[in-house]
Amino acid sequence: FYRQSRPGTADLGAVIDFSAPRGSGPGARKVVRFQLSVSSVSDHDAHRAGLQPVSKWQAYGLQGYPGFIFIPNPFLPGYQWHWVKQCLKLYSQKPNVCNLDKHMTQEETQDLWEQSKEFLRNKEVNKRRPRSLLEKLRWVTLGYHYNWDSKKYSADHYTPFPSDLAFLSEQVAAACGFQGFRAEAGILNYYRLDSTLGIHVDRSELDHSKPLLSFSFGQSAIFLLGGLKRDEVPTAMFMHSGDIMVMSGFSRLLNHAVPKVLPSPQGESLPCCLETPLPTVLPRDSVVEPCSEEDWQVCTSYLKTARVNMTVRQVLATDQDFPVEPMEEKKRDITTEGFCHLDDENCQVKRVKLNPD
Repeated sequence: FYRQSRPGTADLGAVIDFSAPRGSGPGARKVVRFQLSVSSVSDHDAHRAGLQPVSKWQAYGLQGYPGFIFIPNPFLPGYQWHWVKQCLKLYSQKPNVCNLDKHMTQEETQDLWEQSKEFLRNKEVNKRRPRSLLEKLRWVTLGYHYNWDSKKYSADHYTPFPSDLAFLSEQVAAACGFQGFRAEAGILNYYRLDSTLGIHVDRSELDHSKPLLSFSFGQSAIFLLGGLKRDEVPTAMFMHSGDIMVMSGFSRLLNHAVPKVLPSPQGESLPCCLETPLPTVLPRDSVVEPCSEEDWQVCTSYLKTARVNMTVRQVLATDQDFPVEPMEEKKRDITTEGFCHLDDENCQVKRVKLNPD
């Protein structure tokens, strides 16, 4: 899907960079401006979520991909710190589900942050040490927990969706013209430099009229947006820290992949936008919380060789319920069987047989 030899196929020389004015690279001729719904999100609500006023956002679409919207880093300076910390420190905790649950007990995965922070603080001292649990994390699911085995969501495999991420998602969706969006499920992907995400389509949600939101933090990556068929030539683009992608309408069910995470040109360092600290004084009703220097030190150590991606989706239409399934299938859905969908040469996923009772 990525390394193709036919003329005109995606390669590193044809990657669109939306962070440059009107995009750059040979594929930039496809780039068009997207008109945001500025009046749908107040400046106050945008600030509460750590975002600039919508009137200051840049948003782009791509010819041939109706419904695809790319928003280069609309976050206020320093506010990405909160979302990085949440992904590593809070969202990775129980009762949320992660790839490590397949071959570790719940007690062993209870607090990955506490078990890993000293390892990460001393990372520079001993680079040959074994990876911490946080560094072995590949995915976390929120809200309605996606079952990788059955490729379904279910009503009885649910934990409360984080209120701060729900608020952020609702503001971004509204700015893109999707008022009333409900954040019901999230999949967080944790990428090392050797990680990839294979070609796939996100079709398990029961309501495809609502958009898929994607938030990127940390090291840059290549994103490939293909067609309705797997063999259609994709368009390649950079995803930098803070960038947001929205897939809706026709683009909601397109094939896509992440074939490459790009190490920093300066060696193990953070993107410039993450060097600015989070303000010490935040709005009283902000969903963003302070981030201590100690916590950010751990996040910095992690992100120098990694990226984190949050995807948020609405699963059910208004007043829609999950279809009733046979009892045997329900038993299969609530197990933690599945597979690690992030390809990593060091990711050895052990399958375990669980007693369905």
